[in-house]
Parts: sequence; C-alpha cells; structure tokens
Amino acid sequence: MLAFLGTAGLVVALIGASLLVWRGVAASRSFVAPDLIGPAKLMLGGSVAAMGAMEIALLTDDFSLSYVANHHASTTPFPFNVATAWAALEGSILLWGLVLAVFTWTVARRYRRSPDRLGAAALAVIGGVGIFFFGLMLTVANPFEVCVEAAQNRCLTSSAWPFAAVDAPLDGPGPNPLLQNHILMAIHPPLLYIGYVGLTVPFAYAIGALALGVPGPEWLSRSHRSTVVAWSFLTLGIVLGGWWAYEVLSWGGYWAWDPVENASLMPWLVATAFLHSAIVQQRRNMLQAWNIVLVISAFSLTILGTFLTRSGTINSVHSFTQSAIGPALLGFLVLVLVGSFTLFSTRAHLVASSPRIESFVSREGTFLLNNLLLSVYAFVVLIGTTYPLILEAFTGTQIGVGEPFFNRLAVPLSFLLLLVMGFGPVTPWDSADIGLIWRRTRTPLVLGLSAGLLTAFAVSRVGWVVLAVTLGTFVTGAIVGVLLEQTERRMSKLGVSRWEATKTVVGGDAPFWAGQLSHIGVVLIAIGIAFASNLGAHAEVEMTPGESVEFAGFTITYESRFQEQDPNKTTRGARLSVTKGDRLVATMTPAANFFGANSAGVSTPDALHRPGGDLYATLLDIDSESATLAFDTSPLIGLLWVGGLTAAAGGFASMAVRRRERKAGQERQKADV
Repeated sequence: MLAFLGTAGLVVALIGASLLVWRGVAASRSFVAPDLIGPAKLMLGGSVAAMGAMEIALLTDDFSLSYVANHHASTTPFPFNVATAWAALEGSILLWGLVLAVFTWTVARRYRRSPDRLGAAALAVIGGVGIFFFGLMLTVANPFEVCVEAAQNRCLTSSAWPFAAVDAPLDGPGPNPLLQNHILMAIHPPLLYIGYVGLTVPFAYAIGALALGVPGPEWLSRSHRSTVVAWSFLTLGIVLGGWWAYEVLSWGGYWAWDPVENASLMPWLVATAFLHSAIVQQRRNMLQAWNIVLVISAFSLTILGTFLTRSGTINSVHSFTQSAIGPALLGFLVLVLVGSFTLFSTRAHLVASSPRIESFVSREGTFLLNNLLLSVYAFVVLIGTTYPLILEAFTGTQIGVGEPFFNRLAVPLSFLLLLVMGFGPVTPWDSADIGLIWRRTRTPLVLGLSAGLLTAFAVSRVGWVVLAVTLGTFVTGAIVGVLLEQTERRMSKLGVSRWEATKTVVGGDAPFWAGQLSHIGVVLIAIGIAFASNLGAHAEVEMTPGESVEFAGFTITYESRFQEQDPNKTTRGARLSVTKGDRLVATMTPAANFFGANSAGVSTPDALHRPGGDLYATLLDIDSESATLAFDTSPLIGLLWVGGLTAAAGGFASMAVRRRERKAGQERQKADV
C-alpha cells in the first residue's frame, strides 16, 4: 500500500511539473495568464504524499520497501529513523523533490498575485527541473521499489511495480553507522538541500529573462528572497556539517577539503559573489551579464555537488552508494551548462547593457574585486576537486589533491577577501575621495595593527594568526566606525539620544546592517580557524588504568574501561578524569560505537569545551590491559561555530527585514485603494 501511495505521489508530482512547463511556456508567449498554481499544488501534494509514505514506512518498520529493508532497522532510534528518509541515494533525491516543490509553490503564489510573462517563464524552467528529478525517482532512483527477494537483514532483488509479490526480510541493517552517531546528521543534510534547491529560483528567473529578452533588475528583485534563503541555509548547513565532523569523526577536525565538502563550498562561494554583485546591478545598473553568469554557475554547481555526493564517483565519508544515477546527473549537468550558456551567448545583449565603473575607488569597485576573488576561490576549489576525477576518467591514473594544494591557494585568497571586506562599508558609491577613505579607515587600521602586535607579543608570532587578528580587527573596526559616524550625524540632525539614533540608522538600512552582521561572523570564523589550525597541540599515548599524563596544562588519568549496551548499538570506551592542579575539571569518555552486526566501530571522541579552546580526546584502541588515546587542543575553536551561526543569522535577519518591508508596502497599497 505504501509503495503504491509513494509511487502515485511521484507520478502526480511529475504530472504537475509537466503541466507547469506546458502552461508556463504558453503563458510566457502571450499575456494570457493560465492557472499555474494548480500544477504547483500537484507538485507539492505529490511530493508531500511521497515523503509521507516513506516516513510512515520507516516509522512502522515496513521492510516490504527495498529502501527501508536496505537502510533501516527496527532498532534504529528516533530521530534517526526519520532521518533515514534522506540518508541514502533514493531518499536524498526524494528530499530534493520535496524542497523543490515547496520553492515552486512560493514562486507560484507570487505569480498568482501578479501574473506576467517573466513569472510564467520562471515557473516553466522550475517545472523542467522538476521533470528531471521526479523522472529520476520513477526510474533509476526509485525509493518505492518493493522487495521481491530477501536475504537476512537485506533485500536482494526489488521491483518498481508496487503490486509485485513481496518477499520482505524480517529486519534491516540500519543506516550507515556514521549517519546515526550524532543528531546533527539528522539536520545537516536537509539544510544543505534547502540551500542547493533554493538556487533553482534565481536560475529560473535568469533563464526566463534571457529567453524573453526582459532587461533590467526585475528578475533579481523577484528572486532575491529565495537567493538569501538558499545562501542562509547553505551557510548553516556547511557550519553544522563542520561541527558534526568535529564532534564525531576521530581525526578531530572540521574541514578536510573532502570533495563533497568542497561540493557544498563551491555554490556557496558563487552565491556569495552573486548576492554582492546583485546589489551593484540594483543600485548602479552594472554587472548585468555577470550576474546571469554567476546564477547559472551557482545552480550548475549544485547539480555537480549532488553528482559528487550521490553518484559514488568519489571515495568520501559522504558517499554511501553507487548507482546509475551518476550518468543521469552528469547528463543533466551538461544539458544545463550547454543550454544555459548557449542561450546566454545569443540573448545576453537583450537583457544586459555594459555601463562602465567610473572609478574603481568606489563601493562598486570593491564589490567587483570581491566578486573576482570569490570566483577565483571557487575555481581553485573546482579544479582541485574535479581534476583527479577527470584525469582518472581519461587516463585511468589515480591521484589525490590534498590539503596542501587547497591551503596554499585558498588561505591567501581568504585573507585578501577579509581585507576587501573592510573597505566595502567605508567606500561610497560612484566615486570616492582618497582623503575620505583614509579618514574612515585610519582608526580601524590603527586598531588592527595594534591588535596584531599585541597578539604577536602576548599570544603567538605565527604569521597567519597575527594576520587573522589584524584583518579581523580592521574589518570589525571599519563596520563599527561607519555605524558610529552615521549615528553621530543622526544625533546632531535630529537631536535624539545615541541609542535612538543608532536604532534609526540600523532601521533605515536594515538589509545593509544585516549584511555587516554576516561579515562579523566571517571575521570570527577566520580568527577561530587561524588559532585552531596553527596553535593546537597533539599527543598520542598508551595508558594503563590508573596511569596519568600531563598535557596542555591538564593532568589526564585513565580511570577504567567501560561498555554500555543500547538497543541499536554497543559502546566501548575509556573513562578519563581531567584535573587542573587539585581541581577536577571534567570526566571524559572517548569511545567507539558498534551498530548492529557491523564489526567496525565508529570512533566517538569527547571534547571538553572551554572559552579559550577545547581539549579533545580520541580513543584509538582499547583492550583489557591498556588504551591508546590521542589528545588535541583546539584554541578558540568556539569562534568558528559562533561565527558561522552569526553569518547565517545575518542572512535570516535580512530575510525578516525584507519580509516586514514587503508587508508594510502591501498594507500601504491597500490603504491607498
């Protein structure tokens, strides 16, 4: 029954996507506005029904579904049984379809309020993307195939026919151990997918504007909210993914330039560039063609990311399956790239003029430099990620591009971006007087250099650490300086208190200040990474019960081994006491978790979180006589998490502000009527 319900939902969603293309194309060719909310409702309703069927199957242990039989177990606890719906290939594509349907619904609702050709064309493009993904789910990535031949705890053979004779196993193997070892893995993938899929909306509007020859920033304004939503969730997803890696994976890091980590970073970098250059087009009518290139690139990179994550092409902690979906995704990526850039080459002259930047010493000049640096950054990551795959595909030679390559190029680019970020808010539009820029940057520069010197004398003389503090203080000082300058001006003009003037300044240009909040988040990230990456200590020791070691100012004593049994796992670990002087600071329990019949344990480190940095303990090996442990320190690692959340908060604040402004505008229109 659930197989039929899920399959029927996918068919309904596919019909809705097809109708959206048909009616959207017809509406974009004329001024007649046919019903497009109906097809969007079919997409959304079908997607919800399909995901609902999958969740019911997981929660009720319905092993007649091949997906449930191969990726779920009756002992899988909540909420990991819910998260199993997107833990493997077919389920993740199902989640993609659901998120796409939600975004389609929001675009269709806007179209219903003010129907026009551009909105219809955008919905037609979104419908085309929907046809591909729902088509995948009904063919090579079908999550509702029924099990027709079972083995112990697994399905051997499945059928896409929902009424086929079922031979279901009594239980399943459960999700991949890595996917049920921390609650963040139930949250991290959906956030990333909202970010990925949200970039479909600006892509659809850009393609619609190209196809119709609609000039101007209209497509930008209509897709801006979806772009900010996508960027904010993508930021949050990347940060929580790094946090998960730090808390769960035994190597004690948060970023390893893993190809799939890179796959999420690339569209984020391009989307960040687009958000900045879109401001230039809306304010100065510049970078029009460049914005379209960025949007096409960002969307294409989300398809590439899905290909890298779910095709099994690469060996990664994120890649759990191999399937025929790889060639399909690759073919779709080629279609998007060739089709989009062909359309761009033939129609760009209709939608984009070429006004020149009058002075590079201006805010649009800093935005252009910001765009170039972000684009080069994304290109470096793209080359480092795909070059080994391309080389192996054509020559059979396997090579690895590791951290040294990325760090050698990405770290300098990151610091250049920080420097440019500091000049952005202090530089006026159009053109700027050098004297004005010097007056606005003089104090932040002095503060930055002072902070850098203080860090060098009191903390560390490691160059990257000193540079991160110097530039971070400069950027923060520049932002605060602009706020203070505008506040003083408002105080003298209105005769109000400093607090009232500050509220007026922030409220008068809330999206700008929301962006500055994100910039401060980036500063915190940079400082946290610099300290944790360069000033950490590491030691590996073999200890017997009762033995103590001195590490990073702590005395760590191995008290005893322990073993705990849960319904879905066995935990074996070491109990450690951590003291400083005569004071017990904490008890730490680094361990390994063994899920089901899986004999390979998943190492689960323990971290002692402190304001100045973390003490990190990892169990490498344990027996009745001794335990081998690794200890690490991560100075100021907390700034990375706080900074990431702050950067995402800036995006969400911008969304809230624009939503409030839009509602206020609608109320004024009603009042005028």
